[in-house]
Amino acid sequence: LERGGAEVVIADLPETDVTDEEAVRSLVESCDELHGAVNCAGIGGGARVIGFPLDRFRKVVEVNLIGTFNVLSLAAAKIAEGEPDEEGTRGVIVNTASNAAFDGQIGQAAYSASKAGVAGMTLPLARDLASKGIRVVTIAPGPSDTPMLGPMRDDIRESLTSQIPFPKRLGRAEDFASLVKHIVKNEYLNGEVIRLDGALRMGPR
Repeated sequence: LERGGAEVVIADLPETDVTDEEAVRSLVESCDELHGAVNCAGIGGGARVIGFPLDRFRKVVEVNLIGTFNVLSLAAAKIAEGEPDEEGTRGVIVNTASNAAFDGQIGQAAYSASKAGVAGMTLPLARDLASKGIRVVTIAPGPSDTPMLGPMRDDIRESLTSQIPFPKRLGRAEDFASLVKHIVKNEYLNGEVIRLDGALRMGPR
């Protein structure tokens, strides 16, 4: 987006707590104008159901789902203050779900629930914000080379990669960025959840 001429503000954890309403409000209000937001904050937290600490489950949902809603709702309010273009568009919000929202594996109950929530609210959000000229689209990436994936043994990485039909590699930040750019430019794309996973469908483990 920056290379395309947009002014980009990055709010990164732990610098910005997406679950803190006032912290996010302060960040949003620091912008003279706002035309979009890309919600990427997220945490993992894999564990089996029996013995899964409730606080841990709650934390994953709080960051991934409630944090996403907190950012998008405050961003939408700021975007709505702007002047629309000739087609009535004021901006776009891109949220991040996961292929785990659809293909959750053993140990991913909290993560899958949180990301399924992000996917599930996409259409209601798009319908709600349509009157403001704000589009909402969600990207559901597969396994990607990001800090969330963490250090991974070579054999596990190879096994995971072998399950991806094509291209046979993990996702890259550039793949995500390229799709965000397309979403921003394509003004007819709205209310949709787009899988970005090389046609991967995860097994139970």
